[in-house]
Amino acid sequence: MSDPAPDSICDRATRERREAEQLASYAMRSVDSIGRRYPESPDPHRTIFERDRDRITHSTAFRRLQYKTQVFLNDEGDHHRTRLSHSLEVCQVARSVAGVLRLNEPLAEGLSLAHDIGHPPFGHRGEWALNDCMADHGGFRHNAQVLRVVDVLERRSPDHPGLNLTRELRESLLKHEKPEDWPEEFGPKPRHPVLEGQVVDLADSTAYNKHDIEDGLSAGMFTEQDLEAEVEIWRVARARIEERHPGFLQRSPEDPRLQIGRTANEVIGICIVDLCQATLRNVEDSGVETTADVRAHQTMLCSHSREVQPMVAELQRFLYKHFYRHPYLQAFRVWAKTVISGLFEAYVSAPAEMSPWFHEWSAEVGTERAICDYVAGMTDRFAVQEYIRLIGPVPPLERP
Repeated sequence: MSDPAPDSICDRATRERREAEQLASYAMRSVDSIGRRYPESPDPHRTIFERDRDRITHSTAFRRLQYKTQVFLNDEGDHHRTRLSHSLEVCQVARSVAGVLRLNEPLAEGLSLAHDIGHPPFGHRGEWALNDCMADHGGFRHNAQVLRVVDVLERRSPDHPGLNLTRELRESLLKHEKPEDWPEEFGPKPRHPVLEGQVVDLADSTAYNKHDIEDGLSAGMFTEQDLEAEVEIWRVARARIEERHPGFLQRSPEDPRLQIGRTANEVIGICIVDLCQATLRNVEDSGVETTADVRAHQTMLCSHSREVQPMVAELQRFLYKHFYRHPYLQAFRVWAKTVISGLFEAYVSAPAEMSPWFHEWSAEVGTERAICDYVAGMTDRFAVQEYIRLIGPVPPLERP
């Protein structure tokens, strides 16, 4: 079989030409990237942001997300979200919105897949526990930890530390950092991220709002009747389903998972469509023409409409009341602090119990920061295994 003619190959130059022709003027183009900290030869087939996305996908930190808590421990059910499934759902939402707005989809994908790889085991409860452990040593912030992971802790080349990602992706990972915590390397903090970064931020909350409804119902933390009584967007979604499938929601719940899933899907559908339409209106009304205009604009351009935003805020208040403040998750917070602080103290007493690379790493960054990096990279089950090995039986956690 003969080789294809050169003009039939969709190589990097062809992809970059398509970006120039098809992306909006305010989208981030691959050819406009500042580049990488350590110069590399360009890839023959992939754009610079496609290469970033692929490096994240193949990283050790990304694979570990499958055994890291989103809300529930990994062993509490086969269908609860993990950090990995959440990141994939964020990626799907971000790519949908970025495609409609003619933004750089590979950049949005890379940001989505990387945005949680700095999270420690046990979700936000592990994050809070680790921050307490590091109170006298600079604290712990998961956004900053993402950058540490991709810059120094991942190892893919003997020529440099980290994944050597583009400046644009690295900077966008720090979207919630305060100005005083902003790295000097990046210069003054811009008012806002590029639009791809803004989209990922809203895709994150859109994805977890949807799956927290499903996971909360599945765990019995609240009921559909609670949602019906307190959440307008749930009622709007049900009304749309009833119009499309008359009687479906009133039938005997022989398959409650289907009914719940269909309604939750309608909720996320409402949010995604509104996010696309409202953001496009914001962009058009703002008059921005370049990525620099987006970063300097007075307000975030990616947002919900005035009609839908209050409904989303109401849903988030409902989840905070019935889900995030549920007694089980409060008990989980105490349990996570016990495990994380116990591990931290055990490694402080015996740093050689860490893996050899992190033991050596402590000579460069200090014992506590090396322990923090080590613990933050653990999966739930490895943290439990290490606790048992170093301390003893893990205290019981009462299940919902």
